[in-house]
Amino acid sequence: MSDPVLSVRDLHVRFGSKRGVAHVVRGVSYDLHAGETLALVGESGSGKSVSTLALTKLIPMPPGRIDGEVHFGGRELVAMSEAELRSIRGNDIGFVFQDPMTSLNPVHPIGRQLTEGMRHHLGLSASAARDRAVELLSLVGIPDAANRLDAYPHQFSGGMRQRVVIAIGLSCEPKVLIADEATTALDVTTQAQIVDLVERLQEELGLAVVWITHDLGVVAGIADRVMVMYAGEIVEEADVDDLYGSPRHPYTVGLLGSLPVLGADEPGELTTIHGLPPDPTAMPPGCAFHPRCEFRDDDRCRDEHPPLRDADDAGDGHRVRSFYEVPADVREAASTSSQVAEAPPNAGDPLPAEASEGDR
Repeated sequence: MSDPVLSVRDLHVRFGSKRGVAHVVRGVSYDLHAGETLALVGESGSGKSVSTLALTKLIPMPPGRIDGEVHFGGRELVAMSEAELRSIRGNDIGFVFQDPMTSLNPVHPIGRQLTEGMRHHLGLSASAARDRAVELLSLVGIPDAANRLDAYPHQFSGGMRQRVVIAIGLSCEPKVLIADEATTALDVTTQAQIVDLVERLQEELGLAVVWITHDLGVVAGIADRVMVMYAGEIVEEADVDDLYGSPRHPYTVGLLGSLPVLGADEPGELTTIHGLPPDPTAMPPGCAFHPRCEFRDDDRCRDEHPPLRDADDAGDGHRVRSFYEVPADVREAASTSSQVAEAPPNAGDPLPAEASEGDR
């Protein structure tokens, strides 16, 4: 395998607060290779977004503090100054955030917002940057791209705005694209279009993609590898097929069990993960998932912190942070549910051609 385009080692992110120090990211390590899609999944507050924002120090410091190493293109990003990082952000590492209206400036036409990065990072002239902007809008599926450059964000639909944000993220031809809940606020049809778009662009441009989401249904169709995060640390990591086929951590099993089973003959009851994630200012000394785990050993799990180890009888690279893996029958049930959840719902018969406009 080729050298990774991005290598993260023992990443920690802390925030000072009146209640104490919040340990938001705890010892995250991984490699990302060119052309690969790595999915980070977990509940809100599990540290997914903060762990990626910390890669280029896009968190307020203070109160934030970043420790660890992030290697990109032979450079160590955590030790870089703010001025040095400006040449990385949006240039070598692109970002697509959840809500395009928080990424786009409502008082500037999208053409200006698209060309700004290209002129700054690539040194393009105004006319060359505008020509490139037209190409990018066409690439992401915006019709009549040349005329839409002078339109404002409010003149686009939600799906079109998200396409514009993707175009901005790709404008300087980055090596890594970080998509943070890029489809969460969109309807199902638009969500599928955006996922297909990112996959197509990744294949054409050779991008490495980090896809952040809480939606395991989306992950099944796009990811090569999945990291499940809980309480700021990785609790399970595996190839997507291994993770869905045989989840080992109780938290992963709970997440898979909470997916609606789209194609089942009868609706079943969704799994509930009881309790709440731990307070990041008061992390327990043992397993962070211990209070919510039905397979726990109270003495050991409460007092000892489990390492991230190779899962028993699993494929290469399947790692789990747990002393006790879930039983085989529970893994099988979770795997069955996830496979059914991946199946598309029955779209039904098409409307008859003679249906009136009102019927449609």
